[in-house]
Amino acid sequence: MAKAPAKGQDLHDKVVLVTGASRGIGYAAALEAARRGAHVVAVARTVGGLEELDDEIQDLGGSTTLVPLDLKDGEAIDRLGAAIFERWGSLDGLIANAGMLGTLSPLPHIAPEEFDKVFATNVTANFRLIRSMDLLLRQSVAGRAVFVSSGAATNPRAYWGSYAASKAALNALVKVYAEEMGNTPVKANVFYPGQVRTAMRAKAMPGEDPDTLPSPKTIAPALVDMVSPNYSENGKLFNVKSGELTAL
Repeated sequence: MAKAPAKGQDLHDKVVLVTGASRGIGYAAALEAARRGAHVVAVARTVGGLEELDDEIQDLGGSTTLVPLDLKDGEAIDRLGAAIFERWGSLDGLIANAGMLGTLSPLPHIAPEEFDKVFATNVTANFRLIRSMDLLLRQSVAGRAVFVSSGAATNPRAYWGSYAASKAALNALVKVYAEEMGNTPVKANVFYPGQVRTAMRAKAMPGEDPDTLPSPKTIAPALVDMVSPNYSENGKLFNVKSGELTAL
């Protein structure tokens, strides 16, 4: 007889894919998912950060599969989907966290290749994840996908053009996918982390005191909640700072 999961183990025996898992919010979310019983498929470009994550998860008694991968490589995402299918046959949770700030600059001064790179990371990579993981999520009893976006999507401001536009596009992408999943067990939502002590935030606000900001580990539980099989919302946006849940 299978052993019943312990209290707080809502992800027991679940497989959760986390992108941008080598640092910041993705690292904290991967740890939280492992703490709650998931096998974590950790994706990032930085091998050293992934290895540190693996050590921490092993210390928790959890398990990981490390995937060094550049999300701009769509064919590599397809291969990852095929590998997950061959090993597990389904995917229970997708935490699409990886993102790129890009250059904060007046729009006419942004190099076209820089603009394209931001969209490739923040939008196209997430489309490729949806495309490659959709069937896997459908094969789960309760497939869940959450995409980390930003308040810049709905409140854009000067010099944040490429980032704000890419996050607005991401929100639209997830809204469409959520509507398409309306008659399936799959749920797709968006998470706004707010101002968090990350390397991206430090790059955007170099004069800011990081000690005034919450750490990634403080918001990780709310993010991981959104891939729990108990989470029933679909097509919603959760703002962790305000605690508000609104329609996309």
